[in-house]
Amino acid sequence: MNTPTTLSAIGQIAITVSDVSAALVFYRDALGLRFLFSAGPNLAFLDADGVRLMLTTPQGAGKVGHNSILYFKVSDITAVHAAIVSRGAVSERAPQLAAKLPDHELWTGFLRDPDGNLVGLMEEKR
Repeated sequence: MNTPTTLSAIGQIAITVSDVSAALVFYRDALGLRFLFSAGPNLAFLDADGVRLMLTTPQGAGKVGHNSILYFKVSDITAVHAAIVSRGAVSERAPQLAAKLPDHELWTGFLRDPDGNLVGLMEEKR
């Protein structure tokens, strides 16, 4: 049974790189992925057949090549985040607005798995 507090398909994978511009050339031009948008100089987004790839520089204690993040699509990010935390997950960051796009807002929130890996939640609010 699919309830509002369950996860669905992977919506985004964050790839940590040392130089977003150089990585964008590789993923867009060499691999042929479709460029979607940039959100500042250190974030670029591409489409890999319906799964969004986010190119980013290390965030927090991250290290290039060692902290990619799976993002799960959800329909009510606040409720899903709260439900997962109530089931014992550690909250890294409560859901918040990440980017305002022309036709929707992107909201993200983060949890930690037992090994400390980030797990992202994302909702595209229209």
